[in-house]
Amino acid sequence: MRERLRVIVSGMIAADPNQGGATWAVLQYVLGLRELGHHVVLIEPLPQHTRGPDREPIAQSIHADYFRQVVGRFDLASQAALLDQGTGETVGLTYRALVATARDADLLINISGMLTDPRLFEPIPRRLYLDLDPAFNQLWHAAEGVDVRFDGHTHFATVGGLIGTDGCDVPTCGRDWLPTLQPVVLSEWPLTPGRPDAPWTTVGNWRGYGSIHYRGVIYGQRAHSFRAVFDLPERTGSRLEPALSIHPGEVKDLAALNAHGWTLADPSVAATPDGYRQFIQSSKGELGIAKSGYVESQCGWFSDRSVCYLASGRPVVAQDTGFAACVATGAGLFAFRTAQDAADAIETVNGAYDAHCRWARQLAEAQFRSDLVLNTLLARVGGADDTASQCTTVALGRSIG
Repeated sequence: MRERLRVIVSGMIAADPNQGGATWAVLQYVLGLRELGHHVVLIEPLPQHTRGPDREPIAQSIHADYFRQVVGRFDLASQAALLDQGTGETVGLTYRALVATARDADLLINISGMLTDPRLFEPIPRRLYLDLDPAFNQLWHAAEGVDVRFDGHTHFATVGGLIGTDGCDVPTCGRDWLPTLQPVVLSEWPLTPGRPDAPWTTVGNWRGYGSIHYRGVIYGQRAHSFRAVFDLPERTGSRLEPALSIHPGEVKDLAALNAHGWTLADPSVAATPDGYRQFIQSSKGELGIAKSGYVESQCGWFSDRSVCYLASGRPVVAQDTGFAACVATGAGLFAFRTAQDAADAIETVNGAYDAHCRWARQLAEAQFRSDLVLNTLLARVGGADDTASQCTTVALGRSIG
């Protein structure tokens, strides 16, 4: 039996509140580790600039309201803290309790290096930098000199499973990156009956931040990828209804989406973890459009959102980022490069919808279930020789198909 570890997970939930999908990306680690029997504490450091010039007490902020909602919903209130990095004020566990927790912790899982407080960071013997935004974190550091807080960590893991391999030009920044898949807590994401008459959906931001120019290549946002498939509704008779957060000022892109037959769902449907899950489970499947930076880099990124669709028994047709080297495709999951590729994959799923729903769930169980992914990650951070989640999926793909 594996040793019961004391783990601190640091990630963003409330800094940008009402983002159900981003919240789940962190919760999968917290809840998954808890299911494995480990003692887990969630710390979210809130940057000083987040609350604007008025700087009301953190306990009275909209960030605190959302944080309380989430930790209360998942019975984490006694194991979590929202920390004001400037004042040391907290919502949830006190700063004094956090210092004591860090002193006794075995491992820090630090998503994008968010936790920097020396009293909470330095005492922990194993400090894992977890990269959930592959290519961008490395390129900000290498190409633009941005401090993405690599320093001080003892281990580095990325969901860009091909970083550091031949064919992927993303710089490693002098770090040995452990590939890891995105986990899903299957007890929170049960198989639900397929919805053949529902639309194909996805959830995301039209833009998140600026593009990066590196060695003649532009690593851009979802907006740039979407423009290449604007005519997809005209290539397929299926309903396409993404929940996109897109600024009203994007007049040309909004007009193009409308002209080509896209229907946009209100992104507020996915504002909470429960709303996000309900939206996914009410969909026929996912049409996943990736940030162009993931596509251009071919880093092997595969979305935590897509994993939730798969776990719910929803087929996924996702833009190719190289992930087929790490994840089984051809049954429940398809990678596409062009709009016609995507239309053909949708047609394939429509022709055997119930079977692809079953295969989608089987894929989630075989590759993404949290106990498998997290046990493998813990073994690697601890120095054990465990390659269960490396990019070797040919046998799995054939067995599912």
